[in-house]
Amino acid sequence: MNIDMIVDRVRTRLANLDEPAGRARVAELVRLEAGALIDDADLFALIRSAEDELVGAGPLEPLLRQPGVTDVLVNGPDQVWVDTPAGLERSEVCFADAAAVRRLAQRLAVMAGRRLDDATPWVDATLPDGSRLHAVLPPITPDCPCICLRVLGRRRFSFAELVDGGTIPRPAAAMLEALIAERRSFLVTGGTGSGKTTLLAALLSLVPDHERLVLVEDAPELSPTHPHVVHLLARPANVEGAGAVTLRDLVRQALRMRPDRVVVGEVRGAEVADLLCALNTGHDGGCGTVHANSPAEVPARLEALAAMGGLDRGAVHSQMAAGLDAVVHVTRTSTGRMVTQIAEFVRGDSASRVRPVWTW
Repeated sequence: MNIDMIVDRVRTRLANLDEPAGRARVAELVRLEAGALIDDADLFALIRSAEDELVGAGPLEPLLRQPGVTDVLVNGPDQVWVDTPAGLERSEVCFADAAAVRRLAQRLAVMAGRRLDDATPWVDATLPDGSRLHAVLPPITPDCPCICLRVLGRRRFSFAELVDGGTIPRPAAAMLEALIAERRSFLVTGGTGSGKTTLLAALLSLVPDHERLVLVEDAPELSPTHPHVVHLLARPANVEGAGAVTLRDLVRQALRMRPDRVVVGEVRGAEVADLLCALNTGHDGGCGTVHANSPAEVPARLEALAAMGGLDRGAVHSQMAAGLDAVVHVTRTSTGRMVTQIAEFVRGDSASRVRPVWTW
């Protein structure tokens, strides 16, 4: 009996189960099918292969396990890329055809409890291991489904490690420590993959142990080393369009949970209005991340997001200047990720702005 036959028989058994199958169940079924046909070493390899194929990311699974890989991107059957500290690299992994890519995308969507088909041709979800999945089907993509997998961080970096590794230049380290110690409210900004979440988690690890952190996120990415952390996770609507829990809902709930610091993993919508209001009503030390090309663009970015929450331009700039103290900007360079600027919010006559206080 060859490996493909065993995997096919395990797949058939899984299809007849009434409950969701995990890796433990797949391993059990592989042992039943293989019996005494192979030795222990081959059995272990077969179990790993079957798990990857049936409840994992299939041929992408070895890429996801590679150290340093942050994203795996599938553009076509023979176009699989990985994002590493050195930048994007094309891998040797290939799929048989576009149909194989589609099957994997749909299976991953099911694992995340979501739907991906012609009626719903895209999905943005979190997999059971915490990895982020985004997939799009034709005809939205003309030739082949596209899959993007963001790998959950495998380890936590301490503030000292980021300083020693050059992510935080030493002249900026004391300023960042002061932001935490003085309970300043701040935003970490930067582009996609610049290391905003890693930096924010390290900064939150500096918060005194007696303070209570309430973290609001779309996906469980922040993992500060701190003894008192409460996680609140947003939830998309189900296939019937009901049951959604937004970040704005969770920010409001966080304010009723006796937080010492409210943290929004990524500010991307109307929740910024509630966060700004919270920072102006006694909740000092709040923070979060936001996508921005530079600190100078943050006021305009927050203005656009706050408009979704019902704040007019004058109100949002007033709340911004009164509630936010600083912006910490992270840049991805050819040699790695680095804090390149720290700026402060300044109240103007008609609008707030940011003023650099340190630049690399």
